[in-house]
Amino acid sequence: MFWLWMILFLATAALLAVRESRSLEWGAVFGLLGAMGLASGAPPPIAPLLLVLSAAAFLLSVPPVRRTLLVRPLYRGFHRTLPPISRTEREALEAGDVWWESELFRGNPDWTRLFELPESRLDARERAFLDHQVETLCAMLDDWDITHHRRDLPEEVWRYLKEEGFFGMIIPRRYGGLEFSARAHSEVVMKIATRSLTAAVTVMVPNSLGPAKLLLRYGTEAQKRHYLPRLARGEEIPCFALTGPEAGSDAASIPDRGVVCRGHWQGEPCLGIRLDWEKRYITLGPVATLIGLAFRLYDPDHLLGDEEDLGITLALVPTHLPGIEIGRRHLPLDIPFMNGPNRGRGVFIPLSQVIGERAGVGQGWRMLMECLADGRGISLPSLAVGAGKVAAHATGAYAAVRRQFHQPIGRFEGVREALARIAGHTWTMDAARRLTLTALDGGVHPTVVSAIVKYHLTERMRCVLNDAMDVHGGRAICLGPRNYLARAYQAIPISITVEGANILTRSLILFGQGALRCHPWLGRLMAAAADPDEARGLRAFDEALAGHVRHFLATQVRALWHAFTQGGFHEAPVEDHSAPWYGRFAALSARFAAIAELSLVVLGGSIKRREYLSGRLADALSELFLGTAALRRYQDDGRHHRDLPLLEWACRTSLARAERALLDYCDNFPVRPLGWLMRHLYFPFGARMRPPDDPLTDRVAALLLQENGARARLVTGIYLGRDERDPLYLLQQGLAAAGRAAPVLARIRHAMRDGALPPGEAEQQVDAALALGLVTEEERQAVQALQALRRRIIEVDAFTPEALGGICQWPETTRHAG
Repeated sequence: MFWLWMILFLATAALLAVRESRSLEWGAVFGLLGAMGLASGAPPPIAPLLLVLSAAAFLLSVPPVRRTLLVRPLYRGFHRTLPPISRTEREALEAGDVWWESELFRGNPDWTRLFELPESRLDARERAFLDHQVETLCAMLDDWDITHHRRDLPEEVWRYLKEEGFFGMIIPRRYGGLEFSARAHSEVVMKIATRSLTAAVTVMVPNSLGPAKLLLRYGTEAQKRHYLPRLARGEEIPCFALTGPEAGSDAASIPDRGVVCRGHWQGEPCLGIRLDWEKRYITLGPVATLIGLAFRLYDPDHLLGDEEDLGITLALVPTHLPGIEIGRRHLPLDIPFMNGPNRGRGVFIPLSQVIGERAGVGQGWRMLMECLADGRGISLPSLAVGAGKVAAHATGAYAAVRRQFHQPIGRFEGVREALARIAGHTWTMDAARRLTLTALDGGVHPTVVSAIVKYHLTERMRCVLNDAMDVHGGRAICLGPRNYLARAYQAIPISITVEGANILTRSLILFGQGALRCHPWLGRLMAAAADPDEARGLRAFDEALAGHVRHFLATQVRALWHAFTQGGFHEAPVEDHSAPWYGRFAALSARFAAIAELSLVVLGGSIKRREYLSGRLADALSELFLGTAALRRYQDDGRHHRDLPLLEWACRTSLARAERALLDYCDNFPVRPLGWLMRHLYFPFGARMRPPDDPLTDRVAALLLQENGARARLVTGIYLGRDERDPLYLLQQGLAAAGRAAPVLARIRHAMRDGALPPGEAEQQVDAALALGLVTEEERQAVQALQALRRRIIEVDAFTPEALGGICQWPETTRHAG
């Protein structure tokens, strides 16, 4: 009888916890159970315990009593220990929106939120631009000429970019721009990147974080009317100057300063700002005519008010003004997009050049943080996915055509393992890119999601390109016009570094910002504790604390349930082959939430400084997002059966990585007994999520080695030239030729095994097979066409010393040796 009552008690408590019931409900239910226990003669400890718990719950449901006995001491202690939050930190934390990532963070994902926004798609005007202007631009680009000879885009390319509005994709049509969606913006940048990174960055930057974006959101109408048409037409080339020698990742500490003073502008006296700055790494800086400048503004003479330090401010600075030094160039890893330093000494601008004019003074950091989500969610993910698609297209075709040891190298398991990673990562990367674009085009500005895709897509791009280089071997390490991988490989650290260095993003931003933005109560607790009005702060703290306790209990019960059921009873929102994965992601989300809750309670604000730990929680949250993005993509693409291996690979990889991150977190938790307890409570069976196995690896790799719908959907959006001078086009022809020749060669190998033909290389026996009537003349020609294409595909570039501009010289006596 005792154990039956204990089971009833625990089951009732678990149900109340999962429902996030208030203390009044706990009191009523426990009181009813206590009365039932007394009436039915329950064992002695049960009924009194239930009645005591009921009385305590009823007592805590009375606000004055609860606040006096419990909340006020906690509030004052929390208020004393809460680290001060600067204005810039607060603006960074409050920037943007929370979206699907908050569902994963809370441990009970509502799948309707994943599907509530319709997928962002191109309209007819955007599709026409991709099919005509972007195709024309790509045909104009010779990346070897750009990177090796010119170190710049040709003049006709610059002119075409301006004339066709490439610099005004985000600018509304009423100001002369194209007014493209985020999806179109991304598709344009991605396709150009598959042809030339230099051109892609040149197009990307004016449409990312910079003057146009900032003017659209914060500029006055007069500023918009003056600058936006000029930016759209390319009459003004913008750059955005934030980073300096002493302010890199810690951009909020910029030493560049402006002082409010009186001066003259265009011959007229006015109130303005005297600027001094030094910046570097500024893309488009060497050719810019308009600088979007970030600086800290001071008003020592109190010309604008009582405050002296007015905070970070953004202004538009024409580059022709006296005192500006601009035009020198950096050369980022031999990718010659325009990038360089600039500085100003005693540069005067009127107050009307501040973005937003007077209302924009001191609002610069908020502007930057609110706009950063759009740029990080579009620009670098587009470059990363473009690189992944080229690697998938080229490496699959190359592995199908290239032969060693009498067979295509794509038959070797080591190569197939690399091919599967290339295909799986690229498919997942594109799923995350598309889901992020759906949010942006749906009016959501998801700051945490943008940081996730910036970090993980550039990191997965690194993995994909490493694998592609390995499979290509010597073919990929010889620079020249035929090399379609090396420049992207060279540029990997650029993407890793810019728009928030990846190490910083993972260890400080993803979980730190995610916790405060995605947690339903933590931000409210901190805001209440920081309120200078104690009475108001106490009321808000009371409400937030009660909500946090309810949420804490719910996450713990949910995590324990899923730990033993592994999501087996979770109701999926779909009824197809993808349905089981929803339960697994929900189960791991619940355990992530429970571990995060315990960590926040035990470690408090110190978790921000424990980067080993916060980095692992960031990994888990990110992998949950990437895996669920794959689930969304499978639905958006029409649930093709051919895509199931890619979906399974993506889900298994993300689940295994997320689970591994959480297990490592528990093993390294500083309170070792609690870490041991978390591991054995939430993972009682150990690591259950298995990464892709060998049969799945084989199925995914096979998708890249032949023409099929899944492969076409995977690599869609890349630029393929119109003739065999384009190496990617040549690879496409080679893959098709390999497909046509494959059954012929299989028949020849079968004849060799039967003794009808002598042993050897199947391709060398095609003439003998024709003589015996084993193949037709058309089939012989198909094999010969494959041989001819293979020879062209595996060719690498070789140069004379003169062609290399004297870089490579050797003695005359050895010049022709060998």
